[in-house]
Amino acid sequence: MTASRHRPPPLQGLRILDLTRLLPGPLATQHLADYGAEVIKIEDTGAGDYARTMGAMGGDTSFFYQVVNRGKKSLRLDLKHPEGRALLLRLVAGADALVEGFRPGVMDKLGLGYDAIAAINPRLVYCSITGYGQTGPYALRAGHDINYIGYAGVLDQIGTAGGAPAMSNLQIGDLLGGTMAAVMGMLVALIDARGSGQGRHVDVAMTDAAMAHAIFPLVEVLAQGAVRPRGEDLLTGGVPCYGVYETADGRHMAVGSLEEKFWHLTCDTLGRPDLKPAHLATGEDGARARAEVAAIFRSRTQAQWMAVFDGVDCCVTPVLRLDEAMENRHIRARGMVQEVAGVRQFGPPVRMSGLEAKAPSAAPARAGADSDAILQSLGLGALEIARLRAAGAI
Repeated sequence: MTASRHRPPPLQGLRILDLTRLLPGPLATQHLADYGAEVIKIEDTGAGDYARTMGAMGGDTSFFYQVVNRGKKSLRLDLKHPEGRALLLRLVAGADALVEGFRPGVMDKLGLGYDAIAAINPRLVYCSITGYGQTGPYALRAGHDINYIGYAGVLDQIGTAGGAPAMSNLQIGDLLGGTMAAVMGMLVALIDARGSGQGRHVDVAMTDAAMAHAIFPLVEVLAQGAVRPRGEDLLTGGVPCYGVYETADGRHMAVGSLEEKFWHLTCDTLGRPDLKPAHLATGEDGARARAEVAAIFRSRTQAQWMAVFDGVDCCVTPVLRLDEAMENRHIRARGMVQEVAGVRQFGPPVRMSGLEAKAPSAAPARAGADSDAILQSLGLGALEIARLRAAGAI
């Protein structure tokens, strides 16, 4: 145990060049930084990552920027300037991965596409994050999360029966697609590159990744030829044992008693053992049972129901607001809330043995805060750095 406590972070030694902005790419590289990778955030010499000033400010930068860019270094380069491009190519020579989120073709026009980069460093993993991918008829279209999950058949399935599709404040396409699929793709390609010496171009399309995880709708299509109407299948309110029920104070409880034993225990706890046969009831029978369960939950406040079910292991839990979740005793015990430079943030989502939890450094407060140090590591002297800055390359 003592030896494992001092193991280096699993990604120590990896150098990632991050050219992305806003949410999907920056959060992907932050995950890598959390596990030990060196991430150099490369921003242009103008506005840089405009997430810096998007939304509520927490000092000189926005909270949004701060919670997706911790643990990184910042370098400013003008990639349209010949000397700015040359500096990026020098960094490429010693890097393990590069991540970019421009529309297809933009990096090629800059002379920084995959073929040009691979000619300098064949083992480098080059990850491109876009809405629709590098190929296909929609490749050059603009889009946002709502568009990607709309095309993927995911948005259509979110919401209540008879209502319009509901928009989630957890960006499914951006985060499941642009963040987690990028992390997975890069790590897969990095493992291969270590063995083969050859990198790859990782093409991450947020639409593809959202669609690839629409498992239950796919099952319905395979079995029935089409999906069930929104809000009417097993996991979106079609059965009494799995759904969200309002409480007396306008809050909600989440009932996830899919297994029969849990549903029976739920019915006993509610004082309604007669509802046990309605476990997976659908149609009119299911609707009647859901209405009766709903009436029961509306008889008490959320806090009262929490007190009732806290000691009953039947998958009935409160629907918490995020501020409440961040104070929840289990969430706190797992270390999922940490403070970085005075700002509360989410902790790394995966625990590993031998990985010592330590507070990461804050997001770079100033664009280019580490420019001099990074360029000096390439062998540039102070006079050359000053000249490049005066020329507008950095």
